[in-house]
Amino acid sequence: MINFTRRQALAAGVALTTTAIWPGIASAAPPVRLTSVKFGSVSWLIETIRAEGIDKKHGLDLEVVEVANNPAAPIALLSGSADVIVSDWTWALRQRAKGDDLKFAPYSAALGSLMVPKNSPVKSFADLVGKKIGVAGTGIDKSWILLRAYSRKVIGKDIANVADPVFGAAPLVTAEFKSGRLDAVLNFWTYAARLHAEGAREILSMSNVVKGLGVSPTPALVGFIWSEKAVADKGIPVDILLSAVADANAVLAKSDAAWERLRPLIRPASDAELVAIRDYYRSGITGAWGPAETSAAEKLTNLLIELGDAELVGDGTRFDQNLFHS
Repeated sequence: MINFTRRQALAAGVALTTTAIWPGIASAAPPVRLTSVKFGSVSWLIETIRAEGIDKKHGLDLEVVEVANNPAAPIALLSGSADVIVSDWTWALRQRAKGDDLKFAPYSAALGSLMVPKNSPVKSFADLVGKKIGVAGTGIDKSWILLRAYSRKVIGKDIANVADPVFGAAPLVTAEFKSGRLDAVLNFWTYAARLHAEGAREILSMSNVVKGLGVSPTPALVGFIWSEKAVADKGIPVDILLSAVADANAVLAKSDAAWERLRPLIRPASDAELVAIRDYYRSGITGAWGPAETSAAEKLTNLLIELGDAELVGDGTRFDQNLFHS
């Protein structure tokens, strides 16, 4: 016990001496624990931040918390195992309605697309009546809910009633589409980009669905989410992370070489696929969130509530502009 106490005292003494000589160490910002799905688009961003030395430029200590899939990120945040996650603001809005103090900053405005095979006789959205449509996710996925509203407005019928929707995980419906067992597929943007590179045609983008429903500009639905109180209590430098992200996106927006460096993470089947993913990603790079985006988000929230999607938006959820960080 005596030896152990002496070692503790010695360690404490060294720490005090170090702080006295290099006071900057004591004031260094704590690490930011950010969730990332292996090989997902956030991992591309993290790799760019590190490869370009952007983390060192900003004094950012970034710790990656790998999660198995996107739904696991909110669990990591709520359990305290991550400081910042990437998820939908619709989820964050629902949590704020429950009393949480979450904040949201945009990450990407890239949305999915409704795709058909290259030689498909389907030429327009109306041609999908009577067809089998694969949908990545479930019947309460926000893209599917919005597509149903769009169909009622454009063709006067609910696509859920006049077509044959098949729900499943993105890889599964993609495989079914490639096998020819589906006439169309509504998928996330990364899968849509890969299908586009293989020759599939886009019938309708989700950004055009949102615009068709009278919501403009199309607000980024996916972004960085954190607890305002938690980061304040711990001194987590979220603004430094967001600045680093902006710098990394500036690189990815212009440098094709940066995308070549990401090839091992993207694992494209061809050069065309890498280009398609690059272009989709670039189209979703956002600027600062401002009043126009907040207004558009409010319209979209009210639309989802009007559609009666309590499971997606949440029973009792109301729009709260304080969610959005600017």
